[in-house]
Amino acid sequence: MDILLGLQWGDEGKGKIVDYLAPKYDVVARFQGGPNAGHTLEFEGRKHVLHQIPSGIYHESITNIIGNGVVLDPVILKREILEIEKYGHQVNKNLFISKKAHIILPTHRLLDAALEKQKGDKKIGSTLKGIGPVYQDKIGRLGLRMGDILDSNFKEKYQGLVDNHKAILKRLEFDYDLEPLEKDFFEAIEFARGLNIVDSEAFINKAVKENKKIVAEGAQGSLLDVDFGSYPFVTSSNTTSAGACSGLGIAPNKIKEVFGIFKAYCTRVGSGPFPTELFDETGEKLRKEGHEFGATTGRPRRCGWIDLPALKYAIMVNGVTQLFMMKADVLNSFEEIQACTHYEMPDGSQTDDFPYDLDKSGVKPVLKSFKGWGELPKELSEENLPEALKTYIKFLEEELEVPIKIISFGPDRSETLLR
Repeated sequence: MDILLGLQWGDEGKGKIVDYLAPKYDVVARFQGGPNAGHTLEFEGRKHVLHQIPSGIYHESITNIIGNGVVLDPVILKREILEIEKYGHQVNKNLFISKKAHIILPTHRLLDAALEKQKGDKKIGSTLKGIGPVYQDKIGRLGLRMGDILDSNFKEKYQGLVDNHKAILKRLEFDYDLEPLEKDFFEAIEFARGLNIVDSEAFINKAVKENKKIVAEGAQGSLLDVDFGSYPFVTSSNTTSAGACSGLGIAPNKIKEVFGIFKAYCTRVGSGPFPTELFDETGEKLRKEGHEFGATTGRPRRCGWIDLPALKYAIMVNGVTQLFMMKADVLNSFEEIQACTHYEMPDGSQTDDFPYDLDKSGVKPVLKSFKGWGELPKELSEENLPEALKTYIKFLEEELEVPIKIISFGPDRSETLLR
């Protein structure tokens, strides 16, 4: 099994790369996250955004698995499936969902909104999709799972959990109207009962035994990992390579390659530390050139230069073996490009380590300048790579000590250079 994950604060372009690499694999499996993810794919002149379904779904010969580490909103799942089927794809032929994947209830979303509102100025920038509350119920051993919808007493289980949520919402003095949300939810549950709900850990290990090629697809980014990210400004799951094992039920000794995806610059959505963030015209230009708006929330992304201390850290905790650099084309119009090589600490010392208290340490980026490469050729190849881009790639490979095997220079499948 290979693993493909983001090395920054999400939005690195994982969806495009999974879609590009998918023909080389028999199975694509999502291992964590939920509808807070937005994986954008573009091909044949169309843009497709997937939130919960693996990015191999548009290849009919590929099996797609939603693993036990994923949290599912049945309403969004139904909407996604109907949208995909509009283009003639029979989703139920090649989509399999873990019985152990936890379900996001309407009250999880209400709790998310209530808790975020309560935080005021200290809010973390939640997507308000119910992710935090559903993972809290999972860890608290209160949650409902996809296998539960097949039980005759599902409504009783549902009501028991909802009553708990209502008590919390009452304490938080949060006003809401649950009835219309429940109508959509139970219609989606009925729809979901007709899907392939399986013991996914047995299903995927059978594929391993049969020597099928599997790629595990992560959501969000490594710097949003609940253990290793910029806590507390993180997501509620393990977004690193270790999360693929627990989120799919595959043993660590089955992992082969770990593909790490990063942008040629850096972005972040929501609150939290971002040492290389640009607040000037350059940052605005990056946002405009890169169309940096969240695929799930539509929120403008914060933009800045590439952060090598953070990248080195993400490479270390994931055991990355190959790097894929995305959005090289976004920097086409920049005459000068910068990269953060170290952090300057408040005492004046420099480090390329990722500090424990990044949000409080007041680090300043130490920047190195590079000449821009101008407009890239429409048919990019190793032979016609601009010298300035070659210099940038060589510098990154030397600093990060991992080869850059793919360069993406546009959103379409075809705009990809395999080195």
